[in-house]
Amino acid sequence: MTTAPRISVLDAVSDPGNPAKANEDRLGHNDACAFVIDGATGLGDRQYVDPNGSDAAWIAARFADAFQRGITRDTAIPDIARVASEDALRSFTGSHPEVPRYAWPLSAFAMVHATHDAFTFYGLGDSCVFLLQEDGSASLHKAIPGAYAREQEHARSHIARTGGINNGGGALADPETLAALRRHRESQNTPGGIWTLGLVPEAADHLVHEPLPVKTRAHAIICSDGLADLVVLYALYDAASLVRTALDRGLRPMIDELRRLEREVDPDGLRYPRFKQSDDTTAILVELTT
Repeated sequence: MTTAPRISVLDAVSDPGNPAKANEDRLGHNDACAFVIDGATGLGDRQYVDPNGSDAAWIAARFADAFQRGITRDTAIPDIARVASEDALRSFTGSHPEVPRYAWPLSAFAMVHATHDAFTFYGLGDSCVFLLQEDGSASLHKAIPGAYAREQEHARSHIARTGGINNGGGALADPETLAALRRHRESQNTPGGIWTLGLVPEAADHLVHEPLPVKTRAHAIICSDGLADLVVLYALYDAASLVRTALDRGLRPMIDELRRLEREVDPDGLRYPRFKQSDDTTAILVELTT
């Protein structure tokens, strides 16, 4: 008799990039899933809904609640995402019908879902899963190939023009960078653009998913792009060593390591190009068994 695939949470942490501002990431898990949701920094001139400190935190919290309450081993994940998006759309536009599209709240996410006989990765945006198998092989699972390299290139252009992350008040205070970010944000959740969780129910039809083959046991880190930077930006780890280090030391020391790189080694982004000195960083370390 075989047992159903099991997700066991070994560690979890969510750390704000700026302690003075709202953490716009959320995480959650239940018997059938573990996930991270990364709210996108708002690009509007003001906040429109604010029970959790920002519009991005608001949308991330709504989807986290919907996933945690609604996902089971038998759930069609797109159905849960679609209903949550429809609810958020009604709530947001009912009070604020004239908000420019670049100010609509949205979020990335990454999830491991367990059915009765398999594990599956689901995601949108730049959150991801690092999977380490028992034989030592490792893989990275994300919704957008090349997303990290493209963002680094855009950040490099901004820093070359302004001289550093914090010069002139940061990326959102620079008119040229802000205009480019707004154009990119307006293209999201449209045909030909990037799909994310937010106010567009059609995004549910574009969830990226792929099987996670686990023969007996594997370990994984489900994370926002903040923690992924240890691999894709700072190159301090590869996929395998990232998961092994989390198993040995826990996630908190790795976030401390990330903050040292951001705030002490390269505070202006001259060596490691990025738009913010420190990003909200959220991760769940899990064991997957069959």
